[in-house]
Amino acid sequence: MKKKIYLLALVLICSCATTSTENVQKAIAHYKLGVSYLNENNIQPAFIEFQKAIEFNPEDKEVLNAIGIIYLLKFEDFQKAIDFFQRALKVDPNFSEAYNNLGFAYEKIKRFDDAINSYKKALSNLMYQTPEKAYYNLGRVYYRLGRCEDAIDAHKEAIKRANEFSPSYYGLALCYNAKGRYGDASAAITKAIEIEYKGDRAKAISDLSQRKLKAKGDEEKDIGDYLEILKY
Repeated sequence: MKKKIYLLALVLICSCATTSTENVQKAIAHYKLGVSYLNENNIQPAFIEFQKAIEFNPEDKEVLNAIGIIYLLKFEDFQKAIDFFQRALKVDPNFSEAYNNLGFAYEKIKRFDDAINSYKKALSNLMYQTPEKAYYNLGRVYYRLGRCEDAIDAHKEAIKRANEFSPSYYGLALCYNAKGRYGDASAAITKAIEIEYKGDRAKAISDLSQRKLKAKGDEEKDIGDYLEILKY
């Protein structure tokens, strides 16, 4: 009798494990479909697929991060974005992408100290594959706070890790411009245009002018400064 009970328990354990594996596979399938939709800028279908994925596997950090990104960049619901990034980090405390995204969400609601801490936590992971992103974001926050020297250092660290990373050359241009180092500002934005537009200043000016029409707040001011620097 005891042997039969043991065998029954073993069957149940195996059954549960199989179901769990099936759910993980279903979550992966929905996640991949969601990413495909997101890459095509089909936001609502992507959001629905990610929600389906999280129903099958609530501990999938990539899905939690993806939902957070939609709330952050598409729905502009920053608190919900923060909640999902924090859930992803509970699953994996070394998930640098989630820390970087969390920092950006904090930045959006002007919680700059929390943003700085999040970016630094992203960078504390030596296995982070794209640290230039967090360094750039860190530099942008320092610039917003008027800490131009710290911002310059952060952008230079980004460039050390990805020499052709144009956002940090734009960031350097803003910092140098704010400090009255106009020659350095011009050199930095020229490098950015070489990377992004293969040196076509006219195309860069046209694109920036179009972006400025749609931008607002700090972004609008930054683009206006880029256009001013390009006159040097």
